[in-house]
Amino acid sequence: MIFRRFLVEGLRNFAYLIGDEQSREAVVIDPSGAVEDILEVLREESLRLKFIINTHSHPDHTAGNSELAAETGAKILKYSPNVVGGLRDGDEIILGKIRIKVIHTPGHTPDSICLLVDNKLFTGDTLFVGECGRTDLPGGSSANLYDSLFNKLMALDDDVEVYPGHDYGDRPYSTIGYERRHNYVLKPRTKEEFIRFMSE
Repeated sequence: MIFRRFLVEGLRNFAYLIGDEQSREAVVIDPSGAVEDILEVLREESLRLKFIINTHSHPDHTAGNSELAAETGAKILKYSPNVVGGLRDGDEIILGKIRIKVIHTPGHTPDSICLLVDNKLFTGDTLFVGECGRTDLPGGSSANLYDSLFNKLMALDDDVEVYPGHDYGDRPYSTIGYERRHNYVLKPRTKEEFIRFMSE
């Protein structure tokens, strides 16, 4: 697997590129405006960008979608279960021999997803290193975020690597096990306690 991470200054967004070494097909997760850097890697590695996947619809993550699609012919994918071609919970995106599993994780936004690729989990703004996404923006729901964090992400194995949508922590990536033990947001709470915690 070819794997590249791009840090976009300002809001400190992460964009990610994954490529299949045999088919030379690639996917970008949340371009976040890093179009030129992404195109450079595609050229250097002789990769064909097949998909652009957004973990959610906030503009700091979707920035560069149209430009990158126009340059490469890639298809833009997002969670949209009622639209033909939209992603649904449990979908698998095939990239050569790589399988990308879609996990719907609403809370930060209704359309938030995480993407599991082998042992790498791309969490967008659902889970950060040492933190989680906010729920006080339009469409946010602390109750939904609780279910996403505790019933979906914390059900994953400890050794799954966590790659967030922003560089907000003391390191650029983590693991489910480390976050389970050290992330104060993930301290055992009832859903009602979590909702109160998120409102404080």
